[in-house]
Amino acid sequence: MRSIKIIIAASVFSVLISCSDTEKADGYGNFEATEITVSAEANGKLQFLKVDEGHVLEKEMLVGLVDTLQHYLNKQQLLASKETVASKSGGVWSQVSVLQEQLRTAKTEQERVKNMFDESAATQRQLDQANSQVDVLKKQIQNVETQNSPIVNEVKAIDAKIAQINDQIEKCKIENPVNGTVLTQYTEPSEIVSFGRPLYKIADLNFMTLRVYVSQPQLASIKIGQEVTVKIDDGEDLKSYPGKIDWISDTAEFTPKIIQTKEERANLVYAVTIKVKNDGSLKIGMPAEMWISE
Repeated sequence: MRSIKIIIAASVFSVLISCSDTEKADGYGNFEATEITVSAEANGKLQFLKVDEGHVLEKEMLVGLVDTLQHYLNKQQLLASKETVASKSGGVWSQVSVLQEQLRTAKTEQERVKNMFDESAATQRQLDQANSQVDVLKKQIQNVETQNSPIVNEVKAIDAKIAQINDQIEKCKIENPVNGTVLTQYTEPSEIVSFGRPLYKIADLNFMTLRVYVSQPQLASIKIGQEVTVKIDDGEDLKSYPGKIDWISDTAEFTPKIIQTKEERANLVYAVTIKVKNDGSLKIGMPAEMWISE
């Protein structure tokens, strides 16, 4: 009788083991991160570049500078030209100031005469004279300003060029666009860079994206915002992370070649991305599994 119990127990144990061996994950894939390549926006010698692979950088942090000497010299030349041109209009603006003061006095007199006319204390002729004096002064100011118009336009053109150089100087500053970790450094200080040349690559690794592929029958059991379990290899065991589904493709595609067997790669599947908080162990390209329920 005891031998029968032992046989039964052994049979149950073997069934449990066989069941656990056949248990499969609900999806397989690899970790990704949004990688940003920071490129130069100016031409010239790279004065400094404070990035090293593996370093964590903050957003809007100044990490490099392209030589700005030529831009600075061009700006100083334009400022000198502006001062010279503006000096030509000094006499004109003096005339305008005098006429504007006379206009203010004339408007005051116009208002006084109008009030007197309303009270029948002034004649129509006196009101007409006050109105005429205001109109004459306005036309005189307009004529003087017209004489100064070419000078004003020239100053505006110089200001536009100065603003353009200021923008070029700002683009010589290399500011880090996002919080993240430097993945690759492409250039070194003192190198000559040109517009569009890659300087370094950065990615935010605090949260990783696991892209997995599921078959059509599995779509009914998942939804955006659903919490799932993500597992990676950890020696002979699996290490688990909580994850949340944040995107499900609405278009079927053939299974990528990196997924399992040749037969499975021929199936139509749907891409799913899962956000996972990184504890430092997750790396770009690392394979992982998605488990909907355990």
